[in-house]
Amino acid sequence: MELLTPPLRSVLRANADAAARRRHDPPPAVKFFNPCGGATWLATELDADDDTLFGLADLGFGCPELGSFSLSEIAAIRLRFGLRIERDLHFTSTVAISAWADLARRTGSIIAAEAALARMAKA
Repeated sequence: MELLTPPLRSVLRANADAAARRRHDPPPAVKFFNPCGGATWLATELDADDDTLFGLADLGFGCPELGSFSLSEIAAIRLRFGLRIERDLHFTSTVAISAWADLARRTGSIIAAEAALARMAKA
């Protein structure tokens, strides 16, 4: 699976350019996840090096953090049964990354935050 398509790269680069010019708090454009565990990443920006992403990283230990992470390192992860990190093909969000980070910290994970946002949307 291609982790970043050309259209996603364009959105992430545009967000990075906007962040360089002013305070910018976009919603995540892409979600990566471990199909065998709780690790999840939400990315909002892609640096000019075409590898460094910025967003919310949750390795499944109960302490999601905003920061930078490497696309090539995520792509290099090898899991059991030949599986790899995947991109959630159906992920969309209009919620700013700062709100995701706050909710993920309070609930303990990106997965729990996503469930809470879904419940709020239904209410």
